[in-house]
Amino acid sequence: MTVQAIFTEHDAVMREAAALLAQPLDQAAAVLWDCLASGRKVMACGNGGSAASAQHLVAELVCRFRDDRRALAAVALTADTMTLTAIGNDYGYGRIFARQVEAIGTRGDVLVAISTSGNSANVVEAVKAARLVGCTVVALTGLDGGELAPLADIPLRVPSRVVARIQEVHDVCIHALAEALEEQARGVAGS
Repeated sequence: MTVQAIFTEHDAVMREAAALLAQPLDQAAAVLWDCLASGRKVMACGNGGSAASAQHLVAELVCRFRDDRRALAAVALTADTMTLTAIGNDYGYGRIFARQVEAIGTRGDVLVAISTSGNSANVVEAVKAARLVGCTVVALTGLDGGELAPLADIPLRVPSRVVARIQEVHDVCIHALAEALEEQARGVAGS
């Protein structure tokens, strides 16, 4: 594929995603804000590039997106090497996120589950654990959503089967959510 073809494909997917995901992104932002405003936390998980996306989301919330504002409570379940390797060793790789959700997830928290295929077994297990403790689930997936989308309260399905294009849209979704939450946090601080 030529560089021009990559940009053309990216543009087409991004335009379709803008039309399809605007409403569910607004819903996700509202759910995330309700969680944070009530003193709860956001947890995020994924594998590979989706692990990077989970950490990206958390960094935007804990640090800041554009402007200074209060820190927002968020935890990347992908970032603690000691915990990940201990759980993987003792319980298996499929439990690395679920075990953490069982430890720190509480009713009213939100789990952001990221999987381009929607079929990452450890992400699906994290969602099941989140459900058991009363968390809301926002899922970022690809076109068909895999096993993950039907388990989510708010599935954000990118209209593509190409992993790179899905990841690119996931990054835009993360920025859209971060900006919406930052605006809410600034509004609360200004009142």
